[in-house]
Amino acid sequence: MLDIKFVRENPDLVDKACESRQNAHWDREKFFELDEERRSVISEVETLQAERNAVSKQIGLLMREGKKEEAEAAKEQVAANKDHIARLDQRRGEVEEELTALVAAIPNIPDASVPYGKDDSDNPEVRKWGEPTQFDFEPKAHWDLGPELGMIDFDRGVKLAGTRFYLLGGMGARMERALINFMIDTHNQAGFKEWWPPVITNQDSLYGTGQLPKFEEDLYHVQPDLYLIPTAEVQLTNIHRDEILDASQLPLLYTAFTPCFREEAGSAGRDTRGIIRVHQFDKVEMVKFAKPEDSMNQLESMVQEAEKILQLLGLPYHVVTLCTGDIGFSACKCYDIEVWLPSYNAYKEISSCSNCWDFQARRANIRYKDPAEFKGTRLVHTLNGSGLAVGRTMAAIMENYQNADGSVTVPEVLRPYMGGIEVIRPE
Repeated sequence: MLDIKFVRENPDLVDKACESRQNAHWDREKFFELDEERRSVISEVETLQAERNAVSKQIGLLMREGKKEEAEAAKEQVAANKDHIARLDQRRGEVEEELTALVAAIPNIPDASVPYGKDDSDNPEVRKWGEPTQFDFEPKAHWDLGPELGMIDFDRGVKLAGTRFYLLGGMGARMERALINFMIDTHNQAGFKEWWPPVITNQDSLYGTGQLPKFEEDLYHVQPDLYLIPTAEVQLTNIHRDEILDASQLPLLYTAFTPCFREEAGSAGRDTRGIIRVHQFDKVEMVKFAKPEDSMNQLESMVQEAEKILQLLGLPYHVVTLCTGDIGFSACKCYDIEVWLPSYNAYKEISSCSNCWDFQARRANIRYKDPAEFKGTRLVHTLNGSGLAVGRTMAAIMENYQNADGSVTVPEVLRPYMGGIEVIRPE
């Protein structure tokens, strides 16, 4: 969430940011109407409190001077002031709640380095690693390879849970587990602390990271106030909700594997085949808490950490900077890493790494102290990134490592996690 003072002082910048994000908007007129009323109520309360305090001091003096009637009148004035202040405080709470809700719906301000653009077609390439895989035979898509190899069963997945769910079996289940362990081990070696969080979360946590209230339709409800997590980012970021960290702790590097659940509202017709866009998927997530002056450096190193997974697996990819029209609600800057998928003859997103500045920290009230540098506390900067989406990684391995006989070679770095298996052959 943006700072209300910032919005008040920079409405034109908020206008420009919302315009650059294409579909974002905010009610500027309503904001200033509520903000003015809030400040007016605060001023009136302060005036009444000063009057009440002054009259209260007079009551004792009047009683000592025997001016009982005047003292009683003063008491009635104090009581009336108290009631008036209570009514004003109630109104102030209502106005502040409405104002907060309005500001909470405004997206983050894109960093000055974020390119202007309308959609993902305007995302510039930053760098590329490896070249698209070439074959001397007609390659198959993972949605064909999976069933033939006994790794993925789409029909039974639908039978068990419905459309956009799938079932992993045999080497598919084993590779999924191997990829999770490989990714977590790699992040551990880079200094990330592993967590094992719940997959059910509450409204406060989802509000803290920005999923609520804007993206409620994308969430799976368990109970009225409980949800299945759309990403481990929600839990990892909210570990320190309402806490004050010490500057010496920063940056904090966290990672976790979780299943993720998304309704995928509005995605009808997109990536309907295979395991690229589904309702439940596994993902290894990275989250960082950093000092403001260090957060952009931490974003770059987070992207490199995600890239390292793909490089170790030998999967070709490229990195793009998300333009203003494609960047997420909470992010001020975001990079997508897209892996090469022969079935699409294109790169597809496998990781998204974002710096949210203090946008999430303000919502979740995550601060830090550094007595040597400043008094009081300041908001941390939060960052998050996929490291990686496990199902999409498996799909990329199957498609890029397939052989003419229908088998799939297991990447060398993954073999120790799969009991030394080098090739997966059709059943």
